[in-house]
Amino acid sequence: MSSEHAVAAAIIRLMQGVVYRESDEDTWLTLDRMRAGVRDHFATIGVHVVVDETEGYAYLRSRPEEDGDEALPRLVRRRALTYNVSLLLVLLRKRLVEFETTGGDGRLVLTTDQIIEMLRLFQAESTNDARVVDQAETTINKARDLGFLRPLSGQGDHWEVRRILKAYVDAQTLSDFATKLTEYAGAAGGDG
Repeated sequence: MSSEHAVAAAIIRLMQGVVYRESDEDTWLTLDRMRAGVRDHFATIGVHVVVDETEGYAYLRSRPEEDGDEALPRLVRRRALTYNVSLLLVLLRKRLVEFETTGGDGRLVLTTDQIIEMLRLFQAESTNDARVVDQAETTINKARDLGFLRPLSGQGDHWEVRRILKAYVDAQTLSDFATKLTEYAGAAGGDG
């Protein structure tokens, strides 16, 4: 494969979504060797290539507007997330932080039941348990569709939490979420 063809293939793969070192080694190697050319290509259209060597993923992000710049149309779409999906992503990110701080090596794997229980703590009391489970499974599937959860082959009820989540749910978001939970707990307890 010529280097021009390899760069074109890497550009297309990035436009399709997140590139993971572990599952797309050829594209990852091309990004490593030809990073400047790939970055230059996307820079001309106002898109930044983000490569996280430590976690092993690369993705595209719209370049922020700077003072005096004329705004470009968005190439990378923003997605409006439902409350449940946002909640799940924050909870998964928190679980990922806990996993890493306790020395967890490798990847964080959770069962469907563990994820449902995480969500259940934040759901309104319901007498219809089947509805709660169904809603949680819909939320899990949406997180899968967005690329934050990956089902483990041969283990239908086990999910790998993808590290790309760290790029989307940062420490500030976790802190803001913890503050809101504290405020909510105080209001529910009669403190306000």
